[in-house]
Amino acid sequence: MNDALYSKHFKLEKISNNSFAAIAKESGGAVANAGFVDLGDQVIVFDTFNTQQASADLKHIAEKITNQAVTWVVNSHWHGDHIRGNQTFKDTTIISSHITYSKIRDNHPSRFSKQKNDIQGLKDYIQSLKNQLNQTNDSSIQHQIDTLNELKDSLPTLELVVPNQTFNNEITFQGTKRSAKLFTLGGGHSFCDAMLYIPDEKVIFMGDLLFVNCHPTFFEESDPMKWSNILKVVERLEIEVAVPGHGPTGTKEDISKIIYYISEITSIAETSNKDEEIEIPEFFKEWNSPEIYQQSINRLRELSNP
Repeated sequence: MNDALYSKHFKLEKISNNSFAAIAKESGGAVANAGFVDLGDQVIVFDTFNTQQASADLKHIAEKITNQAVTWVVNSHWHGDHIRGNQTFKDTTIISSHITYSKIRDNHPSRFSKQKNDIQGLKDYIQSLKNQLNQTNDSSIQHQIDTLNELKDSLPTLELVVPNQTFNNEITFQGTKRSAKLFTLGGGHSFCDAMLYIPDEKVIFMGDLLFVNCHPTFFEESDPMKWSNILKVVERLEIEVAVPGHGPTGTKEDISKIIYYISEITSIAETSNKDEEIEIPEFFKEWNSPEIYQQSINRLRELSNP
């Protein structure tokens, strides 16, 4: 790959003839994964990262590779690390489910405003991490510092751009060479999670319904049973490459692993004592972000005992 197609924010991976995954680098401004697909006469970008610096690189590279302008941008769900780069594409059609649109519209203005008004607070926090780094030399702290510096750099010019088109259940994009189906089966990880499936390429972009080799995040809005049921439906599709919201590209086997993970962690949360520290099962021990495991146990306890 030549320098024109390089980004410090993500690693570009060609996953089929016409589909590309943009896998977030640990120290960049991407935070979550994204990607794009060329349908012949249309280019669809899936998710826009955590900063406009990262999304600007994504737009540049997508247009360089496909030799045409981006036609559509998908927001898989409302969480910031998937939509904060929308402003790069404000002259493009940005599409999401209606629920995702309403959550972006209602929740992010105050979040953006609060962060933009407290850049000094973020700088102070970054400095405290630098002090920690000097004492521990922990590479994970350096990654955190680098990512937060990207966030800091994004804030002065950050603006909220909401989707300008919505869909309810599914919509098909018919290109001159291939088609893509954008669909949602409701909420699992978030209030509503959308996926982009390219049947001819046997590729699916799954947002945060899929995590590969890293612990999935559960929020107050997450519904483990619905999440698992959605994945069981997706498992029946013809898939060779599945692009997760976090972690490296995966296969159908990785979808099965998350179904198993949800089953295991839900059972542990329901049967363990409150505040009990749970050791990570052997099957998931090598996954990244191990600190999320106990957080998820605690969150699921709250969900099962509201």
